[in-house]
Amino acid sequence: MDRQTVVVLFGGRSSEHSISSATAGGVLAAIDRDRYAVIPVGITREGAFVLEQDDPGKFALDAAKMPEVVDNGTRMRWPEPGGDRTLRVVAPDGSTVDLGEIDVVLPLLHGLHGEDGAIQGFFDVLEVPYAGGGILDSAVCLDKHFTKLALSAAGISVAPGITVRSAEWDADPESVRDRVRALGETVFVKPASAGSSVGVSRVDGGDGLDEAFRIAFDEDEKVLVETRVSGREIEVGVLAGRDGERARASLPGEVVLTSRSFYDFEGKYLGGEGVEIVCPAQVDDELIGRLQETAVRAFEAVDGKGLARVDFFVTPDGQLVINELNTMPGFTPFSMFPKCWMASGMTYGELITELIEAGLRK
Repeated sequence: MDRQTVVVLFGGRSSEHSISSATAGGVLAAIDRDRYAVIPVGITREGAFVLEQDDPGKFALDAAKMPEVVDNGTRMRWPEPGGDRTLRVVAPDGSTVDLGEIDVVLPLLHGLHGEDGAIQGFFDVLEVPYAGGGILDSAVCLDKHFTKLALSAAGISVAPGITVRSAEWDADPESVRDRVRALGETVFVKPASAGSSVGVSRVDGGDGLDEAFRIAFDEDEKVLVETRVSGREIEVGVLAGRDGERARASLPGEVVLTSRSFYDFEGKYLGGEGVEIVCPAQVDDELIGRLQETAVRAFEAVDGKGLARVDFFVTPDGQLVINELNTMPGFTPFSMFPKCWMASGMTYGELITELIEAGLRK
């Protein structure tokens, strides 16, 4: 059987560059090489598309030295719309090499310019198939303000909160503080369009609110302030359905905080103490069914096309409150999304194949 050619695309200009690179390391190590020929393409922090090394070890997640795409002088030349799909690379000496026709791109990009519909629109214009979400669901889910609007319109509960723009804060901070106080003793301040808990702060009793806004506004001019929702943090993986069928939901996993105040960047990726990932979560069949059905409804509410991790709070009285959806969730072998599907009977390699094949069908 002839192998299909997959471009694994990673890095990018967002603050989640290193997490994307680490995800690529996991995928490069596990992708089915008998089925797919792989071309690794990195995007530097400055936005240059470069031909990267096909070396999973180069992109291992290490707290001492986070992986990244470094400009090596190469430049990718993408196919023209309407023609063949030949990918080319320009070497540092100016010579051009044909890398062959590509079948599909697997974008492993997090955050702005990768998970917001921008790269999806780029490949739509080029008429190049790609895996994962489309333009609309990517854009809606990266911007948590619009995620809440879409879910609320579908009758799905979300955390109470307000949206604050930097111009409002600059013009009348005291008015904003009054609105925040109305949300309760403990709130979370987060950029509207960032992931991996980048720029997120917990504020208790108003202490540190100004600094929390400063940190969040460094990431985005639009910031959400949300009431703390007490409950278990449960996450469910969703994959788009095949051949017109409804999307499928995984078994749930749980984030258990033993000493951290919230599931922050260090706890997610750097092995910080005080957090445990339990997958599958210890919940009864009735709750599993409600979580899976609500996750699929949320995926449909944002017009989901590829995959998503749906993050819930399950309150003590059993209410399901959605925190957010991620259309390209952390995808290392140790991340929640793959763990949920592995607990559901799918290997990490099979999950990668599932995404690629869905991209080819789409």
